[in-house]
Amino acid sequence: MPELPEMEALRRALDDPVRAFAIDRAGPAHIATLKTFDPPLSSLDGERFAGARRRGKRLILPVEGEELFLVVHLMSAGRLKYLGAGEKGPKTPAFRLRFEGGAELVLTEAGSKKRAGVWLLREHALQAELAHLGPEADRLDAAALGEVLASDSRRLHAALRDQRLIAGIGRAWANEILHTARLSPYALSTQLSAEEVARLAAAVRSELDRGLELRERGASNDRTYRVHDKLGRPCHVCGTPIARVDFEEHTIYYCPVCQTCGRVL
Repeated sequence: MPELPEMEALRRALDDPVRAFAIDRAGPAHIATLKTFDPPLSSLDGERFAGARRRGKRLILPVEGEELFLVVHLMSAGRLKYLGAGEKGPKTPAFRLRFEGGAELVLTEAGSKKRAGVWLLREHALQAELAHLGPEADRLDAAALGEVLASDSRRLHAALRDQRLIAGIGRAWANEILHTARLSPYALSTQLSAEEVARLAAAVRSELDRGLELRERGASNDRTYRVHDKLGRPCHVCGTPIARVDFEEHTIYYCPVCQTCGRVL
């Protein structure tokens, strides 16, 4: 589930390679993956990217001159890889872009639900596509975070995942952040004390920094996450077995001692 640390690590890894060669051919793309039709993908042929950017959990590849922007959202199961010339890749990826010289960008998506998306947008359409996003999670200090939390009464886990409030955090890192902050995932955003907001802001920054450092080193999920997907394993702080709450689209992992005063949610 690529979130801010994973997407920023990907952005850094792609920034130089995607600008090295002109684009030979963009596409084909799965009908469920390509979200736009005008301008057509063929508009990229012969163009050159000006590096890689990120906004929240979206990767943005601007064309030189910044008249066109290729936007990729991996959702929960998408994966984007840069393949060097001659390197073998999947036969039928959800999206493929070939560079002159033979290198490729390929997007794959596990499972039957095709949620990952690719957009080719002009500048005004890009701004409209990103307009709903809140501030970047890794740029929030305690004062700014306090304002965001006070703007809408939500359970903390839900508030952290709402891209309209804070951009970049999803299910996994919400679990990691709340554990580090020693806060219940069910605490209300509008009822935190100033000290709790400061603790949460520090946890957001430290956990996203930790995640980025590990992902840039190629760390696996098991090595990266300390709470997420660790049901029954001992909390790394107090040793209490990690508990969870299951929902249809996400799962909350937490430590009953560190976060909920012994209460099992």
